[in-house]
Amino acid sequence: MTSLYYDVFETPAGWMGVVSSDKGLRHTTLPQAFPEDCIEQLGSVIADASPSPWRFDQLKRKLERYFEGEDVSFEGEPIDVDDASPFHRAAWQACRTVPKGETRTYKWLAEQAGNPLAPRAAGQAMAKNRLAIIIPCHRIIASDGSLRGFGKGRERLDLKQRLLDLEN
Repeated sequence: MTSLYYDVFETPAGWMGVVSSDKGLRHTTLPQAFPEDCIEQLGSVIADASPSPWRFDQLKRKLERYFEGEDVSFEGEPIDVDDASPFHRAAWQACRTVPKGETRTYKWLAEQAGNPLAPRAAGQAMAKNRLAIIIPCHRIIASDGSLRGFGKGRERLDLKQRLLDLEN
Protein backbone atom coordinates (compact mmCIF):
# COMPACT_ATOMS: atom_id res chain seq x y z
CA MET A 1 0.00 0.00 0.00
CA THR A 2 1.22 3.48 -0.86
CA SER A 3 1.95 5.85 2.01
CA LEU A 4 0.14 9.17 1.73
CA TYR A 5 0.89 12.47 3.47
CA TYR A 6 -1.01 15.73 3.69
CA ASP A 7 -1.00 19.25 5.01
CA VAL A 8 -3.25 22.31 5.00
CA PHE A 9 -1.54 25.68 5.15
CA GLU A 10 -2.14 29.35 4.53
CA THR A 11 -0.82 31.17 1.46
CA PRO A 12 -1.18 34.84 0.48
CA ALA A 13 -4.16 33.74 -1.69
CA GLY A 14 -5.90 31.63 0.97
CA TRP A 15 -5.68 28.17 2.52
CA MET A 16 -4.47 25.25 0.42
CA GLY A 17 -4.47 21.52 1.01
CA VAL A 18 -1.89 19.15 -0.45
CA VAL A 19 -1.54 15.38 -0.56
CA SER A 20 1.46 13.40 -1.74
CA SER A 21 2.81 9.89 -1.95
CA ASP A 22 6.49 9.06 -1.74
CA LYS A 23 6.55 9.43 -5.54
CA GLY A 24 5.08 12.95 -5.73
CA LEU A 25 2.08 15.23 -5.35
CA ARG A 26 -1.31 13.65 -5.82
CA HIS A 27 -3.75 16.44 -4.95
CA THR A 28 -3.82 20.15 -4.26
CA THR A 29 -6.77 22.39 -3.63
CA LEU A 30 -7.32 25.83 -5.05
CA PRO A 31 -6.93 28.57 -2.42
CA GLN A 32 -9.87 28.54 -0.01
CA ALA A 33 -11.19 30.96 2.60
CA PHE A 34 -10.94 28.45 5.45
CA PRO A 35 -8.77 25.39 6.19
CA GLU A 36 -11.94 23.33 6.72
CA ASP A 37 -12.84 23.96 3.07
CA CYS A 38 -9.58 22.30 2.02
CA ILE A 39 -10.22 19.31 4.26
CA GLU A 40 -13.72 18.99 2.80
CA GLN A 41 -12.40 19.18 -0.78
CA LEU A 42 -9.73 16.57 -0.14
CA GLY A 43 -12.37 14.36 1.48
CA SER A 44 -11.64 10.64 1.39
CA VAL A 45 -8.25 11.28 -0.23
CA ILE A 46 -6.80 12.08 3.20
CA ALA A 47 -8.61 9.30 5.07
CA ASP A 48 -5.49 7.11 5.03
CA ALA A 49 -2.97 9.98 4.84
CA SER A 50 -0.72 11.09 7.67
CA PRO A 51 -0.33 14.77 8.56
CA SER A 52 3.19 15.72 7.55
CA PRO A 53 3.70 19.51 7.39
CA TRP A 54 7.51 19.36 7.09
CA ARG A 55 7.27 17.24 3.92
CA PHE A 56 5.77 20.22 2.09
CA ASP A 57 8.09 23.00 3.36
CA GLN A 58 9.72 23.66 -0.02
CA LEU A 59 6.38 23.60 -1.86
CA LYS A 60 4.85 25.99 0.70
CA ARG A 61 7.68 28.48 0.13
CA LYS A 62 7.27 28.22 -3.64
CA LEU A 63 3.50 28.74 -3.43
CA GLU A 64 3.96 31.72 -1.12
CA ARG A 65 6.40 33.30 -3.56
CA TYR A 66 4.12 32.47 -6.50
CA PHE A 67 1.11 34.17 -4.89
CA GLU A 68 3.28 37.19 -4.08
CA GLY A 69 3.90 37.56 -7.83
CA GLU A 70 7.43 36.17 -8.01
CA ASP A 71 8.57 34.14 -11.01
CA VAL A 72 8.22 30.58 -9.72
CA SER A 73 8.03 27.39 -11.78
CA PHE A 74 6.31 24.21 -10.67
CA GLU A 75 7.22 22.34 -13.86
CA GLY A 76 9.81 20.15 -12.11
CA GLU A 77 7.66 19.40 -9.06
CA PRO A 78 7.26 15.60 -8.84
CA ILE A 79 3.70 14.41 -9.33
CA ASP A 80 2.02 11.03 -8.90
CA VAL A 81 -0.82 10.66 -11.40
CA ASP A 82 -0.22 7.10 -12.60
CA ASP A 83 -3.83 6.17 -11.80
CA ALA A 84 -5.20 8.68 -14.37
CA SER A 85 -6.09 7.78 -17.95
CA PRO A 86 -3.31 8.07 -20.55
CA PHE A 87 -5.07 11.02 -22.23
CA HIS A 88 -5.46 12.91 -18.94
CA ARG A 89 -1.80 12.31 -18.08
CA ALA A 90 -0.77 13.55 -21.54
CA ALA A 91 -3.00 16.63 -21.28
CA TRP A 92 -1.73 17.42 -17.78
CA GLN A 93 1.88 17.05 -18.91
CA ALA A 94 1.26 19.34 -21.89
CA CYS A 95 -0.43 21.89 -19.63
CA ARG A 96 2.67 21.95 -17.42
CA THR A 97 4.70 23.21 -20.40
CA VAL A 98 2.62 26.39 -20.87
CA PRO A 99 4.91 29.21 -19.75
CA LYS A 100 3.88 31.47 -16.90
CA GLY A 101 2.07 34.52 -18.21
CA GLU A 102 0.92 32.74 -21.39
CA THR A 103 -2.24 30.89 -22.34
CA ARG A 104 -3.11 28.09 -24.73
CA THR A 105 -6.43 26.81 -26.04
CA TYR A 106 -8.22 23.55 -25.34
CA LYS A 107 -7.64 22.72 -29.03
CA TRP A 108 -3.88 23.19 -28.58
CA LEU A 109 -4.01 21.03 -25.47
CA ALA A 110 -5.85 18.23 -27.32
CA GLU A 111 -3.23 18.34 -30.08
CA GLN A 112 -0.38 18.17 -27.58
CA ALA A 113 -2.07 15.27 -25.78
CA GLY A 114 -2.19 13.30 -29.02
CA ASN A 115 -5.80 13.73 -30.10
CA PRO A 116 -6.35 16.94 -32.12
CA LEU A 117 -10.07 16.18 -32.50
CA ALA A 118 -10.68 16.10 -28.76
CA PRO A 119 -10.75 19.66 -27.38
CA ARG A 120 -13.77 18.76 -25.21
CA ALA A 121 -11.86 15.81 -23.75
CA ALA A 122 -8.98 18.20 -23.08
CA GLY A 123 -11.47 20.41 -21.24
CA GLN A 124 -12.57 17.41 -19.19
CA ALA A 125 -8.93 16.64 -18.36
CA MET A 126 -8.58 20.19 -17.04
CA ALA A 127 -11.87 19.86 -15.12
CA LYS A 128 -10.47 16.73 -13.45
CA ASN A 129 -7.09 18.34 -12.73
CA ARG A 130 -6.39 17.47 -9.13
CA LEU A 131 -3.15 19.45 -8.94
CA ALA A 132 -4.30 23.07 -9.17
CA ILE A 133 -1.46 25.57 -9.68
CA ILE A 134 1.08 22.71 -10.12
CA ILE A 135 -0.71 21.75 -13.34
CA PRO A 136 -1.64 25.31 -14.37
CA CYS A 137 -5.04 24.66 -15.93
CA HIS A 138 -5.87 28.34 -15.42
CA ARG A 139 -3.62 28.97 -18.47
CA ILE A 140 -5.97 27.00 -20.75
CA ILE A 141 -8.68 29.12 -22.37
CA ALA A 142 -11.32 28.85 -25.10
CA SER A 143 -10.27 29.42 -28.72
CA ASP A 144 -12.21 32.71 -28.72
CA GLY A 145 -10.02 33.92 -25.84
CA SER A 146 -12.73 33.63 -23.19
CA LEU A 147 -12.31 31.97 -19.83
CA ARG A 148 -14.17 28.72 -19.32
CA GLY A 149 -14.84 26.48 -16.33
CA PHE A 150 -12.50 26.57 -13.37
CA GLY A 151 -12.79 25.17 -9.86
CA LYS A 152 -16.00 23.19 -10.30
CA GLY A 153 -17.57 24.89 -13.28
CA ARG A 154 -17.89 28.62 -13.63
CA GLU A 155 -17.90 29.53 -9.94
CA ARG A 156 -14.17 30.32 -9.71
CA LEU A 157 -13.62 32.16 -12.99
CA ASP A 158 -12.72 35.19 -10.89
CA LEU A 159 -9.81 33.22 -9.42
CA LYS A 160 -8.76 32.02 -12.88
CA GLN A 161 -8.60 35.66 -14.00
CA ARG A 162 -6.69 36.69 -10.84
CA LEU A 163 -4.11 33.94 -11.43
CA LEU A 164 -3.64 35.03 -15.05
CA ASP A 165 -3.33 38.67 -13.93
CA LEU A 166 -0.83 37.67 -11.25
CA GLU A 167 1.33 35.96 -13.85
CA ASN A 168 1.37 38.93 -16.24
